[in-house]
Amino acid sequence: MNNIVCFKLPEKRRLEVREGDITRLEVDAIVNAANSFMWMGGGVAGAIKRRGGEEIEREARRYAPVPIGSAVITSAGRLPARYVIHAPTMERPAMRIPLENAVKATKAALHVASQRDIDSIAFPAMGAGVGGLSVYEVARAMARVVYSYGKGPRRIVFVAYGETAFREMLRGVREELGSEGEVCT
Repeated sequence: MNNIVCFKLPEKRRLEVREGDITRLEVDAIVNAANSFMWMGGGVAGAIKRRGGEEIEREARRYAPVPIGSAVITSAGRLPARYVIHAPTMERPAMRIPLENAVKATKAALHVASQRDIDSIAFPAMGAGVGGLSVYEVARAMARVVYSYGKGPRRIVFVAYGETAFREMLRGVREELGSEGEVCT
């Protein structure tokens, strides 16, 4: 992970935007942009299941259906993270979604993280990929949510898979926060 930029947030929190594989991050929790049925087939969900183990999906499916705007937490199987927070952005797999679903899912994941005293959390571009949203627009919306949330994890990581997605994510966060960011220390 070479590309990483940090932004200061209120309440002594920070947002990191980085390029990499969310399933390899050492954080308290990673977020799965789920569907309401908790089927983990493709995209980030599929990568989480492949690397972390099918037990993550089995555990999540016990909560199904989970409505958009809610989230559930499971163990992380073989992942370096301790937990996976499953926040639905769509009702069924592979649906096109409105941006509002990504906003609701981001808020729901932060709410669960706050309730569990999670200090570090990593998000993919919620609703990009199979959801059909652009990484840029999702990054702007997610940055708005985490900036205004005001409590919860002190370290929030937005993870982009690939350099093109990283550039788009970084552009969205910079525009939303009105800052270029700084070198992470």
